[in-house]
Amino acid sequence: MSSKPLKQIHLAAHFPGVNNTTVWSDPAAGSHIDFDSFVHFARTAERAKFDFLFLAEGLRLREQGGQIYDLDVVGRPDTFTVLAALAAVTERLGLTGTINSTFNEPYEVARQFASLDHLSEGRAAWNVVTSWDAFTGENFRRGGFLPREERYSRAQEFLATATELFDSWDGSEILADAGSGAFLRDARAGAFAHRGQHFDIEGHFNVPRSPQGRPVIFQAGDSDEGREFAAAGADAIFGRYGTLDAGREFYADVKGRLPKYGRTPDQLKILPAATFVLGDTDAEAREAAHEVRRLQVSGQTAIKFLEHVWNRDLSGYDPDGPLPDIDPEVGENTIALGRASVREYRDQRATARQWRALAEAKNLSIRELVISTTADQTFVGSAATVAAQIDTLVQADAADGFILVPHITPGGLDVFADTVVPLLQERGVFRTEYAGTTLRDHLGLAVPEAVSDRQAAPRATRS
Repeated sequence: MSSKPLKQIHLAAHFPGVNNTTVWSDPAAGSHIDFDSFVHFARTAERAKFDFLFLAEGLRLREQGGQIYDLDVVGRPDTFTVLAALAAVTERLGLTGTINSTFNEPYEVARQFASLDHLSEGRAAWNVVTSWDAFTGENFRRGGFLPREERYSRAQEFLATATELFDSWDGSEILADAGSGAFLRDARAGAFAHRGQHFDIEGHFNVPRSPQGRPVIFQAGDSDEGREFAAAGADAIFGRYGTLDAGREFYADVKGRLPKYGRTPDQLKILPAATFVLGDTDAEAREAAHEVRRLQVSGQTAIKFLEHVWNRDLSGYDPDGPLPDIDPEVGENTIALGRASVREYRDQRATARQWRALAEAKNLSIRELVISTTADQTFVGSAATVAAQIDTLVQADAADGFILVPHITPGGLDVFADTVVPLLQERGVFRTEYAGTTLRDHLGLAVPEAVSDRQAAPRATRS
């Protein structure tokens, strides 16, 4: 009986943004704004032959108690500007960015991504999201008053409209015949007309069809709606499960939705985010991982995080002491504006009861509780151990690969590139050279044909 062929692993790198998982106080940490940091990170990913670099999006600095949450790294340069600049200093690395469908316009975003795909010779990708809060929307004309249900319908139509714009050129229009003086075969190239609830636009798209036809489409979200969106039309989904059982369940569920859309499993890549801590030995790595968590969750951070659940000022409490004996303040107003974690604790009093029980059972302080209940590192161990863990998860269909998120920027990816990648290459599960030039080549995705009468694209999901 023939054995199942080895799957090739997909690896990508996420440049961390505004969050407290980045240890900015470490002497090895650098700027999150200087272009040199982005260059170092991108070139490390490219020499390691990663599929792509990923930039998330931060449209407003988070606040707590009405003030900027300064325990996070502060600042987020514009995604398109950074990716366009990186296109000039890299040759093969894919360039993926989160661009919001709530606060932009289809023509503008389609034009920017088509331009990026040309500038990079086919390496652009778009992570499609909507905004989930009016707090962020206050920076924009419509965001503060656009109702939630309209944000979703707008996102659905936004993606459909952008696709119509990408497909308004099929790639055969440019003749450029110097003898006859004719540049275009068809003067109607780029013509579009969209009439809808949110967009009523007509004209000519002014960027010819790009090397990939359309950017690679990514989706982030774990809801049923998000999974369906990914199955219907995304090229990749950012999974959240880095363990075997949860990963296999998510993988099977999402891939199982593909056939009803006429798609095969290889047309959608499942790529969970993953953190890592490496050491010369597994024991050394575990010790380092413990210290990293303590740096990520300082006493100040622990109190601020607890306020997300208690929804009240807890600055008078000792982070090395017990949990507050008062109950959370339940209401529409939140002390922590713009923080996605607030959405995870909708039943604040139930969460408080669970945490009190856990703290009492294990004799945990506030800081110890926050460390134990927030995200831990995905991969911890020697390079050999981590390489084996990654390979095991991919071969077991718990993922198609991982998007690595180092806790040190920009140099935190270096040790992974230098120690883990060679071991994956020795196993025959990761490339030693790029086989193609575009991001679709790296991901094993075909270039889509231009479709003029495309049906409405699936609904986008929250970031």
